[in-house]
Amino acid sequence: MPNTNGKILKNITVKNMIYIMIIGFLCISLCVYDLRWIIPSIVIFIMTVLYTMWSSGKKMTEIENHIQDITSDVTTASRGNLINTPIPLVLIETDGSIVWRSKKFVDEFQNIDIATYLTPIIKEIKLDIEKNDETIEITKQFNIDKKVYKIRGSIVKSKKRDKRKQKEYILSLYFIDETKYNELFDKYNNSKPCIGIAMIDNYEDIIQRILPEKKIELLAKIEKEIIEWITRAGGLIIKTERDNFICVFDQQYLAEFEKEKFNILDKIKTIEFDDGKFQITLSIAISNDGKSNYEKYKSALNAMDIVLGRGGDQVIVRKNGKYKFYGGKTLEVEKRTKVKARAVAQSISGLISESENIFIMGHKNIDIDAFGSALGMYRLSKTLGKNCYIASEPKGKSLGKFLEVLEGMDEYKGAIITESEALELINPNTLLIIVDTHKTSYVEFPDLLEKIERKIVIDHHRKAPDCIENALIAFHEVYASSAAELVTEIIQYAQDDVTLTLIEAESLYGGIMVDTKDFTFKTGVRTFEAAAYLRKYGVDIIKVKKWFQADLESYNIIADIVKNVEIIDNTIAISIYENEDENGNLICAKAADELLTISDITASFVMTKIGDKVFISGRSIGDINVQVILEKLGGGGHITLAGAQLEGFTIEEAKDELIIRINEYLLENE
Repeated sequence: MPNTNGKILKNITVKNMIYIMIIGFLCISLCVYDLRWIIPSIVIFIMTVLYTMWSSGKKMTEIENHIQDITSDVTTASRGNLINTPIPLVLIETDGSIVWRSKKFVDEFQNIDIATYLTPIIKEIKLDIEKNDETIEITKQFNIDKKVYKIRGSIVKSKKRDKRKQKEYILSLYFIDETKYNELFDKYNNSKPCIGIAMIDNYEDIIQRILPEKKIELLAKIEKEIIEWITRAGGLIIKTERDNFICVFDQQYLAEFEKEKFNILDKIKTIEFDDGKFQITLSIAISNDGKSNYEKYKSALNAMDIVLGRGGDQVIVRKNGKYKFYGGKTLEVEKRTKVKARAVAQSISGLISESENIFIMGHKNIDIDAFGSALGMYRLSKTLGKNCYIASEPKGKSLGKFLEVLEGMDEYKGAIITESEALELINPNTLLIIVDTHKTSYVEFPDLLEKIERKIVIDHHRKAPDCIENALIAFHEVYASSAAELVTEIIQYAQDDVTLTLIEAESLYGGIMVDTKDFTFKTGVRTFEAAAYLRKYGVDIIKVKKWFQADLESYNIIADIVKNVEIIDNTIAISIYENEDENGNLICAKAADELLTISDITASFVMTKIGDKVFISGRSIGDINVQVILEKLGGGGHITLAGAQLEGFTIEEAKDELIIRINEYLLENE
């Protein structure tokens, strides 16, 4: 593409013209200073002008060649259209120098300091160039002024090199205004429907305790609060059952509800009856996951199971495949019935009878609640005439002296097997009973869980999102004190009369005793009924208690942990057990319990490092939900008792992360 001198002069940039003027001024100044410099100054000036004209002409040739390259497959008329494209187009060097711009680009950004926005764009592109030396396509999105632009283009190597012999590039960038598109997209997303289910947790208790003449008035107050809450967002709500509501609202209001931390929960609690002795609570499940409204409704139903499995009085939001929880400040209220326990017990007995062999498995770092429950289900299976095995490798001091007693009994030799032994015995008619956990990530032998299809889950912990799915029976009661309590009920109501051995009854009693902290936490009427049933077998309470007594060394360690405590927010205690100890988790749990005996301490967290994991034990007296806090760290449990394991953290990093989560919880519950 030939260039005339007129074109070259025309294409000299303003920057180069300034350089020429400066050099001309210096030459004139030199001549005034000494007339002998007139001729050399003229020569220098002419050479400068000629070089500038030559370099400008070369640059324009490269630009024109580049435009030819990117338009080589179109007609000449189309090339002219490219120059006058209605989409802003700019050619720019990697040092930020604009070498050419379309008319539309000039008009679009005439009142904007475009260099400010181009600098970060070029920095990102230069990083891409370093990773890929070949010609690459550019697709980026940037906010410029108050608009959103998608930047498309390409990078082409320039034929020239700089003084350091480094490659230079020319960037051709199109700026596509997507502001309106994004606004429409946001409007579309905001108008998507969310499906919610609301349920009065303690409806039956309300009906039973309130006078008939006041029942209608009270229920009207509850319904009024729920209806006003959803209609404020322009939503629709329908009462489907006596204690159940379905609501539909636009997604844009979900963010408002989350910002308010679903204050509908607190509003419901302010409704009093029975002279304020009884508190009404509400559970809500909301979902926007699903292509259709029916899929969202099914998703909300599944989420409601999790809410109820966590004790109610909270909101769960399923959004973009993830769960988020709000509320959950109230202790669980016992809702179990003996009718349900009897039905579950008979169903479990039926499944055991239909199976060829039975495996029973607890959680990692198995404790007396899990092991006692396993022994109880072992006895039920043996009573029904089935081959039964407890899949576990118990170790450490979490089982206290109980394990020493059990190992000395011939009756249980061969009953406790390893994972590899269990895997060899699996067949299509094998039944797996999981006790004291419902989390896939927390079972002792994950391979066993994966390979056995027929499963029963018996647990009392608040339900977590990663729960075991497709269980034939899930006896999941968060209102129970322990898994041992649930297993005791199953044994009581089983189809065949089950006679426990003394060690089995003692282990079940020990599970209840340990999980309730000697019957002080999370006890209900059914807890004492289960304990009374086990006492009939001659359980020696003192002997059981001695199994779990701390030795002097452990007691001194716990005292040191308590002494080195750090107080957060005047009421929350955090301490660290520094020693590498395989029993550190048990010591942390006992230390956390001990910290709660201190005046004004409402919650305690004690952590230790075992291998590459940091174990955290959390305890509270009920004012603070330690389960919600540790759930943020991948843990779980109950309001008053919870734990978590952090992998790949130092003890100090884990402590910092815990404090962050505590502060988040306190902020959320202000």
